[in-house]
Amino acid sequence: MSETGGKRMVMGILNVTPDSFSDGGRYYSAPEAVRRARNMVEEGADIIDVGGESTRPGSTPLEWGEEWRRIEPVLKELAGLKCRISVDTYHPETAERAVGLGVGMINCVYSESVPAMLAIQERNPGVEVVVPSAWAEEDPSRLATMKDFYLDPMVGFGTTREEDVVRIQSVPRLAKLGRVLVGVSRKRIVKHLTGERLVGRNLGGSVGLALWCVMNGASCVRVHDVRETVQALKVVRALQS
Repeated sequence: MSETGGKRMVMGILNVTPDSFSDGGRYYSAPEAVRRARNMVEEGADIIDVGGESTRPGSTPLEWGEEWRRIEPVLKELAGLKCRISVDTYHPETAERAVGLGVGMINCVYSESVPAMLAIQERNPGVEVVVPSAWAEEDPSRLATMKDFYLDPMVGFGTTREEDVVRIQSVPRLAKLGRVLVGVSRKRIVKHLTGERLVGRNLGGSVGLALWCVMNGASCVRVHDVRETVQALKVVRALQS
């Protein structure tokens, strides 16, 4: 989904897992997941990102078959939703099947899987791919061969808090290379920057980080709190216009 008239996209997170770090189990059943997806669309989400495997620190890797078992019924129900659907996976097998159900974006969190995801994109024109920014920067010539992509600085993936700050600060630079998608919602870096330790008390910090990323070039922010983020972006857009 491209930006329209300078509008930045909001991607709503839908974890169909029993063990995600912030909302594990809450939307594990297909009916609850579909209900949440519809709510996020009403709240203003441009994209719904459906994931069946937790990537929180210390989580156990999941076989693609189990991942697909979790998300297939949800993706089928979301087929008619007036919103772009993304699949959050590093398994090409899952991505291939998801695209077959009409999913228009592959959110790939590991560099090793990127070539396979780009091959799926090549067979399915119009599908967008989110890739780790490090993969693209490792060999800048790769950018010339890519199309319909987003770069993700991968905040919170095997990094220290200091490294996360550096990754967030890389957004303006990455935005000169292509569209940037950033996910900082409810991550440890928010606690680090705000000093707030209580679970569930960092909404303001998450929204603040999302706004900073957008104001510094990010094309899309991946968030749990869709309504609040959309409202904040509306205020910024109104003042900028």
